[in-house]
Amino acid sequence: MEFDFTTILDRRGKDALAVDLVPYPDVKVDEGVRPIPMWVADMSFPTAPSVVKAVQNRLDHPNFGYFLLPNGYYDAIRYWQNERHGVEGLQKEHIGYENGVLGGVSAAIRSLTDEGDPILVHSPTYVGFLHVLHDLNRTVIASPLTRDENGVWRMDFADMERRIKENGIRLVIFCSPHNPCGRVWERWEIERAMDVYRANDCTVISDEIWADLTFEGHKHIPTQSVNADAKNRTIAFYAPSKTFSLAGLIGSYHIIYNEELRKIVTDCGKATYYNSCNVLSLHALLGAYSPEGARWVDELRTVLYGNLRYVKDFMETNFPGVSMFLPEGTYMLFLNCKAWCDAHGVPMDELLRRGVRAGVIWQNGADFGDPDSIRLNVALPFSLVEEAMRRLKDRVFID
Repeated sequence: MEFDFTTILDRRGKDALAVDLVPYPDVKVDEGVRPIPMWVADMSFPTAPSVVKAVQNRLDHPNFGYFLLPNGYYDAIRYWQNERHGVEGLQKEHIGYENGVLGGVSAAIRSLTDEGDPILVHSPTYVGFLHVLHDLNRTVIASPLTRDENGVWRMDFADMERRIKENGIRLVIFCSPHNPCGRVWERWEIERAMDVYRANDCTVISDEIWADLTFEGHKHIPTQSVNADAKNRTIAFYAPSKTFSLAGLIGSYHIIYNEELRKIVTDCGKATYYNSCNVLSLHALLGAYSPEGARWVDELRTVLYGNLRYVKDFMETNFPGVSMFLPEGTYMLFLNCKAWCDAHGVPMDELLRRGVRAGVIWQNGADFGDPDSIRLNVALPFSLVEEAMRRLKDRVFID
């Protein structure tokens, strides 16, 4: 491989939430055990060299005063969206900086709804959406995703329509690819969902932050690309943060084609004075959205898929009763442990605690609306993934 996905980074003391915080304050990792971070959705790989070089080049100029977003910022986004996702006709005016996807989602919700208004999401639901909706005092209406006879997560279009009508919903949040389920929606599925939203005059917030991390046989279809109506009723959010592990630099962007909708959302962001780019975040994006960055992502996807495949096979072989869908995108597995817990008389809370004590820091599925599941991040060097599986076998999934 051209790039490094095997070095184990010591992230301790480097301001890393993933390793400096254990999301179970009343559980301690056993003495002498090195925690393996497999919960929050960032990666434990060195980022792409093109990103580091771009930031270092900017650091060579010793002034960090006020600055303007250059045309190159918009050109890089247009290049990336065209090369990676086939987007055509994207212009500078359609793109706007956002201080993180959730910041943009929050601005859109505040500008388009009032307190108490219902908003549709799919369940299991990305925990960040739930936090934003709770903090803004909006009402969460969840339409459950279900697994079909082949174990594939599917939307229930009839249920979506029923809930929209019964609750008078006018704004929905769509996650594509889906976190935590790992679905990369097919075109027909997006078209069906957008038909439901069009028929009920719903504006769509489409979180597409995972768009770059799809696997062979699956291609991200931008929600706005499926038809003219979808293009005009959708606020799409993207970022290089998941793809290149840049969450600590903050920085995402929206794509909004509808001029009226764009003005509503951007006016809300402008009014807060919070929504300005960090100069190092700018240069990180320029380094990421480049030909070298694209080569790095292609290798990354191969590594991630290998890790996902290994963990799924290992767990389903060694822990009968644990089931999961092999993600088509993202680097998260959503493990359903109910059958194993029932068969072994182990409450889910105890299983979670065992994992943490063994240093496998994973995330409670209840945070996403599914108390029978655990979310597991496999964006780690393979040697750490193997070590985590050994710990689970020897110390966690036992009677």
